[in-house]
Amino acid sequence: MTATMQPQMEAAKAPRRGRRAPGAGVTTRSRGRGLEFGHWWWALPGIALVFAIHYVATGVGGFFAFTNWTGIGAFKVTGWVNFEAIFKDPTKVGALSNTLFLAFGSVLLGNIAGLVIALGLNRVIKTRYVLRTLFFMPVVLSPLATAYIWKYIFDFDGPLNAFLTAIGAGDQAKPWLADPQWAIWTVLVVLVWSSTGFAMVIFMAGLAGVPVEVEEAAAIDGANLWQRFRNVTLPAIRPAVAIATTLGIVQGLRVFDPIMALTGGGPAGATETLATQVYKQAFALGNFGGGAALALVLAAIILFFAVIQQRLTRSNPED
Repeated sequence: MTATMQPQMEAAKAPRRGRRAPGAGVTTRSRGRGLEFGHWWWALPGIALVFAIHYVATGVGGFFAFTNWTGIGAFKVTGWVNFEAIFKDPTKVGALSNTLFLAFGSVLLGNIAGLVIALGLNRVIKTRYVLRTLFFMPVVLSPLATAYIWKYIFDFDGPLNAFLTAIGAGDQAKPWLADPQWAIWTVLVVLVWSSTGFAMVIFMAGLAGVPVEVEEAAAIDGANLWQRFRNVTLPAIRPAVAIATTLGIVQGLRVFDPIMALTGGGPAGATETLATQVYKQAFALGNFGGGAALALVLAAIILFFAVIQQRLTRSNPED
């Protein structure tokens, strides 16, 4: 009986001819296509959100730049009238010059200070982690809150003038934020203070990739500290320089919070920027079309300088 049932059991265990096991006909290529298709479906909500918030909103704002809309009610297409008014208004031209001054001044001074600090903290010192945290702290703090602290410091009865009086330089005390000559410089100080830590972190990441053997070989060949920095370190951190300057220019061109907290654009428009003018035109004066035109001009300036900067600082494949 056992001998009779054994062939039947083996036949039952063997797969029937013409039937495929589950998943046997699914090739690796079809599985990959299905997985990629699934990934596209997962990304669609995020893509739609970014497209709606950034591109659609920017396109609608760009359209209203060619109208006389006040933000409420009907509007009429006016063509290039808003843009002509921008370059005919001395206040807006002054805001453009202030924007460029603050952007490039903060990038230049902030990147130099950040690079110096990064070079100093790149060495093996016991307190380097604590110092990194202290220098990076202004980046994570609220710009509005820190601006009010700086406003108290620069106040006529604030700590800065009290310190000048205490050291016998009381004749140098002045209303820093109310003086048209010095107000823009006080804003620049605040911007440099807040951007140095961010540049420091980027440069430290770049310095981590500099080969120590190359620096040691240059030192053995007789290169001094400046020659090693110029010929070895600086070419190696060129991508970090490109990132730091690009982000710094973009952030400097659209600076808004510190100026509104420190001076509100005053005194007498001495610290007005394109960003503050966009806010005032659109929301304070009800000239939404003019504010949209200013915003479009600001976006074009940011894009122009970002592209130029990337071309100037991009890495050379031969390096």
